[in-house]
Amino acid sequence: MRRIAVIGLGRFGMALARNLGKLGAQVLAIDHSMSLVNEIQNDVDLAVRLDSTDKEALIAQEIDKIDVCVVAIGENFEASLLTTVLLQKLGVPRVICRAQTQLHAEIFRQIGATEVIQPETSAGEQTARRLANPKLADLIDLAEGFSIVEIQTPTDWVGSAVKTLELRTKHDINLVAIRREPKPPEEGQPAPPHEIVSVPGPNHVLRQDDMLMLIGSHEAIDALPRD
Repeated sequence: MRRIAVIGLGRFGMALARNLGKLGAQVLAIDHSMSLVNEIQNDVDLAVRLDSTDKEALIAQEIDKIDVCVVAIGENFEASLLTTVLLQKLGVPRVICRAQTQLHAEIFRQIGATEVIQPETSAGEQTARRLANPKLADLIDLAEGFSIVEIQTPTDWVGSAVKTLELRTKHDINLVAIRREPKPPEEGQPAPPHEIVSVPGPNHVLRQDDMLMLIGSHEAIDALPRD
């Protein structure tokens, strides 16, 4: 089981720690506020009140045995910075930092953070892309510059076989799955689950209600039909 520490229990850190716990990760939640520690103690394996800039306090919690540490401290950039440096010195293999500004993000990268996230910026970008493309149902960022999206079949694609759309050559995207509405159940019978077509073949014909799971660059996805 992966051991994950979340340092900083603001809205982002609290939600992250709780969801990690629900997903079965072994979570160590840390904050300097006792009220926040008490609030989350029943949702994680261990919740501790301590100053994350105190090296000895981190050692006492065996932070060096953690697989991943997320530094989610909000307003106190100096504390975030020092905490990140200490975690690296203590040998934490993966340190993810939450940055509030692009400048902070760049500084975290310069001092060697494994990954830097900007939740507010990412949420704004994803919301904008959903609003710009009404058919976009879900979006997950992958490596920088690439996403996986779920989108309803564009009108121009309905009734077309996958091979005729030339998705790779014309649109620079890959179709990895189709989520298809099941046939209506017989009277008195429960509704069947959605049909999932994994790695659709070239002769699969797209239907109007099909939900397509696509992978591509942000630019390629933004250029998809928006009818």
